[in-house]
Amino acid sequence: MPVRTISTQPYADQKPGTSGLRKRVAHFQQPHYLENFVQAIFDSLEPARRSTLLLGGDGRYFNAEAIQTILRLAVGNGFRRILVGQHGYLSTPAASLLIRRYQLDGGIILSASHNPGGPEGDFGVKFNTHSGGPAPEKVTARIHQLASNLTQYRIAEMEPVPLQVCQSWQVDDSRIEVIDSVQDYADLMQQLFDFELIRQRFADGQLRIAYDAMHAITGPYAREIFVNRLGAAPECLLNAEPKPDFGEAHPDPNLAHARALQAIMNQSSGAPDLGAASDGDGDRNMILGQRFFVTPSDSLAILAANAQQVPGYREGIVGVARSMPTSRAVDRVAAQLGVACYETPTGWKFFGNLLDDGRITFCGEESFGTGSAHIREKDGLWAVLFWLNLLAARDESVAEIVMAHWQQYGRDYYTRHDYENLDSRIAEQLVADLRAQLSSLPGRNIDGFVITAADDFCYKDPVDGSLSEHQGLRIIFGEQARIVVRLSGTGTEGATLRLYVEQYEPPGGELIEPTERYLQPLLVVSESLLPICHQTGRVGPNVIT
Repeated sequence: MPVRTISTQPYADQKPGTSGLRKRVAHFQQPHYLENFVQAIFDSLEPARRSTLLLGGDGRYFNAEAIQTILRLAVGNGFRRILVGQHGYLSTPAASLLIRRYQLDGGIILSASHNPGGPEGDFGVKFNTHSGGPAPEKVTARIHQLASNLTQYRIAEMEPVPLQVCQSWQVDDSRIEVIDSVQDYADLMQQLFDFELIRQRFADGQLRIAYDAMHAITGPYAREIFVNRLGAAPECLLNAEPKPDFGEAHPDPNLAHARALQAIMNQSSGAPDLGAASDGDGDRNMILGQRFFVTPSDSLAILAANAQQVPGYREGIVGVARSMPTSRAVDRVAAQLGVACYETPTGWKFFGNLLDDGRITFCGEESFGTGSAHIREKDGLWAVLFWLNLLAARDESVAEIVMAHWQQYGRDYYTRHDYENLDSRIAEQLVADLRAQLSSLPGRNIDGFVITAADDFCYKDPVDGSLSEHQGLRIIFGEQARIVVRLSGTGTEGATLRLYVEQYEPPGGELIEPTERYLQPLLVVSESLLPICHQTGRVGPNVIT
């Protein structure tokens, strides 16, 4: 089988973001674009780490074509063993598990996560290292450097590999194995959670779930776990068939996009006990009770506080971590448990060193991502199963569990406002103007909120000492409140400015107020510090979560 060396020219825009390289589908379809970036990934690896590879994606548009191209590149670059998800499907959590379980050199995950799909939608390529986690900054920087100077790539001339049936194919010295990525993942979940208890609650009618896979990757995983192994009715699954365009919907599990699930959970009577959804590649989750929304920040804190209710965490936890914009709810749990709590930049890769070093058990982000040391990615179905196990073990509703948590720890009222598709120059100027004021802000009193600290978040990794600067602006009002501002790195068009607003109410206080009403005074303060609406002409954010 011939291997060709193709001359090419570098593209100037192949710098990976927090979760790989994301662009419009048409951008990836440019001549040599995908090939260049994947070749840069391979060139970034040490020779000893260029033997085994995992490959798959969330099934979005261009997934099938990209897999065949990458297979040819992998064979052309001498990989001896290449595992591919059946149908080309592979959730991000399952990818992390399989890389670790089979001790592979790494994996390429084809996904733009929660971004829309289809011919006019987004596509993405992310590399996970042999740890199972996303490539750290030093690796993505190396990939970017190589991609910026690439002049050739190596690709095998071979027929497309059938992906519909699990079987192996020998191509010269390379063995391509089409695998079922669902079973290994479901087996691990069965080890961590009390499937027997949950199955009994389902059978007795004491526990019901509605799960929205959003026509994305978790449909097959949810069917195997909830229906086949736990005995839930097949009707509990919504949008369970993966589609290249996600059913012309936005596979982002939040209150703005999971409308059908919300309608089910907001019924005046007869709603399931738990509503849940996951995103395009299966690493995010949304948790709903009957007419009750659980913020991702609260979810992380509650799981940490209740870890010993679940078989896989009976021994307790050693520590927790959260991304900087995530609310400080889990900090309060860690303090009471007497365990470490780390604040990291946004991006799951920053949790990797802490997990590998045994410093934390749970970690999470406000962007609907939660996970633990069982893999090196956030894990949507893991979080859903944790909540199912918690409901079965405590025999309480979602709302009762959350309310009891607030009564013990207090409540961090929290909201995120996303201003999408802004003119990049305006968005960058807004952030620059606020950054220029940081040193003068401490001590300032704005409508009763006294600023105690203000900075541009810089993270020093406690494991390897690496520095990550300019990770978001923080305006801190002591323990009372916080405002955080970030330019997002996950969009593909224009700029997305995220505003995070948080205010703490102690136990025994006003714990059941509507979030936006409670936070309105602080939102007024935020507009005075960062006049987004005034400068952009917007009347408000595109999305509120």
